Amino acid sequence: MQTVLVTGAAGFIGFHTCMRLLHDGYHVIGLDNINSYYDVNLKLDRLRQIGKGQSFNFIKMDISDREVVKELFRKEKPYYVINLAAQAGVRYSIQNPYPYVDSNMVGFMNVLEGCRWGGVRHLVFASSSSVYGANTSIPFSVDQNVDHPLSLYAATKKANELMAHAYSSLYNLPCTGLRLFTVYGPWGRPDMSYFTFTRSILEGKPIDVFNYGDMKRDFTYIDDIVGGTVKVLNKIPQGNSGWDAAIPRPDSSYAPYKIYNIGNNAPVELMKMIEILEDALGKKAIINYLPLQDGDVKTTFANIDDLISDVGFKPSVGIQEGIMRFVKWYKDYYHI
Repeated sequence: MQTVLVTGAAGFIGFHTCMRLLHDGYHVIGLDNINSYYDVNLKLDRLRQIGKGQSFNFIKMDISDREVVKELFRKEKPYYVINLAAQAGVRYSIQNPYPYVDSNMVGFMNVLEGCRWGGVRHLVFASSSSVYGANTSIPFSVDQNVDHPLSLYAATKKANELMAHAYSSLYNLPCTGLRLFTVYGPWGRPDMSYFTFTRSILEGKPIDVFNYGDMKRDFTYIDDIVGGTVKVLNKIPQGNSGWDAAIPRPDSSYAPYKIYNIGNNAPVELMKMIEILEDALGKKAIINYLPLQDGDVKTTFANIDDLISDVGFKPSVGIQEGIMRFVKWYKDYYHI
């Protein structure tokens, strides 16, 4: 039974990833610091769901603590690592920058060191569609330049990609980064738009819609994200023999390193998502239209050709079905 270390295990994506890995027969060690960025009770309830598995071991830990992380890798010797721990949120990073440095930079550095000394076979880590920043070439492709982030959050995710490549090159550590596109679904993050919209619509409160509703997002259902992540886990990069240092592709390397987009490949207008949410809730939204916020982008759209060809990734849940599943979970969880 192979051991997978999952950081951010009490988070939205981490929770679903742990559940899938346990279902697939892995032994899972989950780490999380259970911070108060959003409702701690939701995180604890996720952990209770995972804890029903027989092969799950949870450790409350902050990955920014160097010595504790070092000792964990020495003791547990994980076969694979999936790094999902991060301070999330584009807008929060503008007002509160330091947690992003502590978790996304220092924490990721500690994970890389643990993988290096622990002989980990493959590190899969979460990057973000936010790295595309000021780029307006649609769809976003992994062979495009991503040197113009619009938020500190995006900058830390770009830095993670660079740090991983350095370790891959120096220490032959296989690393795969996944640029996640607007993940949604049951047990989701309460700070995400579809979640806050649901709460406000049910309570009869206005929802803030930025850029006056003129936005599109490549909404990707959680099961598709997790399915793609697990497929990638077993696709250990070997290094690209055709990589040309004179014309370097940013998504691969001579080193065992690879970057993928993971999204639905079908952007949805924000107003269409709200319409679907209204239908699922049986209630109309009161909309407060606002200009585009700092750090935000108008459109996200994932080119997923590499992920399709390399691991057979195929998103299967459309926005209408996905929102219906989320609303059902929301009403069950909050007893509505």
